[in-house]
Amino acid sequence: MLTRIGITLGDAAGIGPEIVRAALDSKRLPASAEYRVIGKYPECAPGQPSLETARAAAAALEEAVTLTRRGELDAVVTAPIHKARMYEIGFKFPGQTEFFANRCGVKNFAMLLAGKTMTVALVTAHIPLSEVSRALKQSEIVRVGLLLVDFLRCRSNPAIAEPRIAVAGLNPHAGESGKIGREEIEIIAPAIAELESAIRNPQSAIFEGPLPPDTVFHRAVEGEFDAVLCMYHDQGLIPFKLHAFHEGVNVTLGLPFPRTSPDHGTAFEIAGKGIARSDSMIAAITLAVELAQKS
Repeated sequence: MLTRIGITLGDAAGIGPEIVRAALDSKRLPASAEYRVIGKYPECAPGQPSLETARAAAAALEEAVTLTRRGELDAVVTAPIHKARMYEIGFKFPGQTEFFANRCGVKNFAMLLAGKTMTVALVTAHIPLSEVSRALKQSEIVRVGLLLVDFLRCRSNPAIAEPRIAVAGLNPHAGESGKIGREEIEIIAPAIAELESAIRNPQSAIFEGPLPPDTVFHRAVEGEFDAVLCMYHDQGLIPFKLHAFHEGVNVTLGLPFPRTSPDHGTAFEIAGKGIARSDSMIAAITLAVELAQKS
């Protein structure tokens, strides 16, 4: 039986429709799956998002969740939405990650970004930078760290029996032994110790840190680590997008089904011009197929 993949177009005024079409026409997608575009989308001008395009994007997300939970789809791939317009129509979530977790009744979830040579997971995601330190908890680092280990061991391609995970510090130079911040000493290091204890049996993983954020991503790209556990959104996404902008995939960990998306936005400024690249969408669809077939 073919793996069934549902694909939403995101905000139809953005590049979602054209990169989905290009991906489906590319002959680069796995032949072991069938692909279904989800939702009814309004006519619109490229680059001009409206309440109608936002409503259509929201309805497609709801339909995708419903079909997947009914067993009619094996995985969902989502194109980018325009959050400002989504908020105007009553969308109450910081992003699509939180939407899917809410609709599936999942509290143990996290955002992960996967590229060819870099994988990052986020302890905190869509919150203001001013709130990160207050939101950073030992229990949250452990929770997301365990989700990351599970992904690397079982669901990444290739699967990694003994993942090597770098844990980034929060402060410059990982706090400089407490001189410029104590989160590393009081929160992150105890979380690493707890993670090492939790994953000792039946298989092991290697955690190292807290490490200075300004060098850890270079070390990961050079192959020293399989993934980086990051403390906040931009700490992980800025280096990730610099390194893997055209191939990056956003994965929601912890859902009862795989959900992926290209790691870029609506790109209204180039919508309809025929220059949007479909590489990240192709990567997102391909990874969704792989994850669904391993589930």
